[in-house]
Amino acid sequence: MNAVRLAFSWLTVLPVRGPAAVDRVVAGRAIAFAPLVGVALGLGATALMRVFVAAGTSFVLAGLLVVGALALVTRGMHLDGLADTADGLGCYGPPERAREIMKSGGVGPFAVAALVFAIGVQAFSYAALAECGRWWAIALAVAVGRVAVVPACRGAAAAPGAGFGALVADTQGRATAAAWPVIAASAGLFVVPGRWWLGAVAVGAALVVAKLVVRHCVRRFEGISGDVLGAAVEIAVAVTAAVLSLRC
Repeated sequence: MNAVRLAFSWLTVLPVRGPAAVDRVVAGRAIAFAPLVGVALGLGATALMRVFVAAGTSFVLAGLLVVGALALVTRGMHLDGLADTADGLGCYGPPERAREIMKSGGVGPFAVAALVFAIGVQAFSYAALAECGRWWAIALAVAVGRVAVVPACRGAAAAPGAGFGALVADTQGRATAAAWPVIAASAGLFVVPGRWWLGAVAVGAALVVAKLVVRHCVRRFEGISGDVLGAAVEIAVAVTAAVLSLRC
């Protein structure tokens, strides 16, 4: 239960108190339970989308509001991680310089472009999914973002100076890293009526893209960090939602 509480206290603003002491064992278990947080957030996002649409907002506005609500509930951590990672990848200097840029707290042009693109893709995809009645697909997309962090924390060392990365890097076993993607893909079989295969394809595409981005970041920054994991979350959510909205 310490790991579950830690996962919710790390990944949301919900009033859940984590354990007083956190080591790599507890941190690794918390990452393993991150998809459960994603399920809770996904169900909440779907319910909120329904409320906005029922209140008379346009589908696009409802999608934007849901993306904003998710950012509030998660402290904007993942969007911040995406922005920092984009700025770091946009640096042509050595890994040390890239890591400095990521920690600087500034927002460069690469960060702005990444945020606009990710938020836009997610919001418009949610709007399309709601308009064609694929409500459960919204929940799946949000959950898959948190599934992506599990395989991301397998087989990668922490970047030098990474605090959160040092806690969670290479903490996931092979079984855990494989089980959650299988569960997510299986759930995807039921979220698009008439196109049972589309959900599994969306999950697979999102996790592959997120893993490729993480691998590139590990090479570029000499390890994994909390920013890279945040970027993986947002990328996985955007890809899953976009693919699920095809042929709406």
